[in-house]
Amino acid sequence: MGVAAAQDPGYQYFETEVHGGGNSKPTPGFALMGGGTDQDQAFRWMCDRAGGGDFIVLRASGTDAYDPYVKNLCPNLNAVETLVITSRAGAGHPFVARKIQTASAVFIAGGSQDNYINFWQGTPVEDAINSRIQHGLPVGGTSAGLAVLGEFSFAALKDTVKSNEALRNPFHERVTITRNFLHISLLDGVITDSHFVKRDRMGRLIVFLARIAADGWNSTPSGIGIDERTAVLLDAEGNAKVTGEGAAYFLRAPGKPEQCSAGVPLTMRNVAVYRLNAGAGEFNVKSWTGSGGVKYQLSAENGVLKSTLPGDQVY
Repeated sequence: MGVAAAQDPGYQYFETEVHGGGNSKPTPGFALMGGGTDQDQAFRWMCDRAGGGDFIVLRASGTDAYDPYVKNLCPNLNAVETLVITSRAGAGHPFVARKIQTASAVFIAGGSQDNYINFWQGTPVEDAINSRIQHGLPVGGTSAGLAVLGEFSFAALKDTVKSNEALRNPFHERVTITRNFLHISLLDGVITDSHFVKRDRMGRLIVFLARIAADGWNSTPSGIGIDERTAVLLDAEGNAKVTGEGAAYFLRAPGKPEQCSAGVPLTMRNVAVYRLNAGAGEFNVKSWTGSGGVKYQLSAENGVLKSTLPGDQVY
C-alpha cells in the first residue's frame, strides 16, 4: 500500500514498497511517451535500466496512482515513490531534492507543463533531475512530462495552442517556448510534442521549429512528435526504437523560415520528416537518420501545410 510521509506545504510524498531486491548499476536511457494510455513496455524498459532501487514519479498535480501500476510491472524495484510538487516552496524543500537524488529512475507524469516550468525551473528540483541525468539513470516523461525533456519546450504558459492558430500567426500569444530546463545531450536542439496525430499537432510543431530558428536559438532545430499510446525508447548511443500502437515523427528545419512574423501566416519550406511506425525500424538522433521508416518533406506556405506525400498527406 502507498504511505504518505510527513510533508510541508508545497509538496506531497507517497511511497509504495516493492522489496524486489535488485541492485545492479543503472543504465542510461530516455523514455519519451506520447500520452494517452500508458505503455507497459516503456515502463518495464525504464525499470530494467534502473537496476532496482527507487522509481520516482514527479508531478505537479494528481495522486500516487502510478505507484501500484509501476509496482505491478516492476517487481525488482525497492520502492515506487511519487512526489507531487505544487509550488516553488515545495520545490525548494531539502526532502524533495534528496528523494530525487537517491532515485534510480525518474519519470515526469502528464498534466500541465507550465506548472513544471513555473514551479521547478531554477530550483533544487531542476538541479536534482539534471544530476540524475548526468549520473546515467533512466529518465522518462509522458505528455506534459515529455514536453520538458528537450532543450526547447512548448511551455503552455498561456494554455495550449492549436496548429491552425499557430500557422496563421506564429507569434500568437499562446506560442510560448522556453529552453534550458533539463539537459539531455541527445536532445540538444530538440523540441518534443505529444498526442500528435490525435490532436493534429504537426502544424504547431513546425511553427515551434520556425520560431526557434527565427529567434536565433538554433539555426536548424529538430522536433520529435509522438502519437498517443506510443513511446520512443532512446539509448545512450542515440538509437531510438518506437513501441506501442502509433508512430513517431522526426523533423528537422532547413534553416530560418522565409516568413515568420507577428500576425502573418507562416512560410517555411522543406522541413524534413521521418515517420517511424512502432516496431518498424530504428532512428538515431545523433546522425538524425533512420531505417524502416518513411521520408518526406512538409512546407508551410502562407499558413497552409503542403506535403511531398501523395494527396498532400501530412502524417
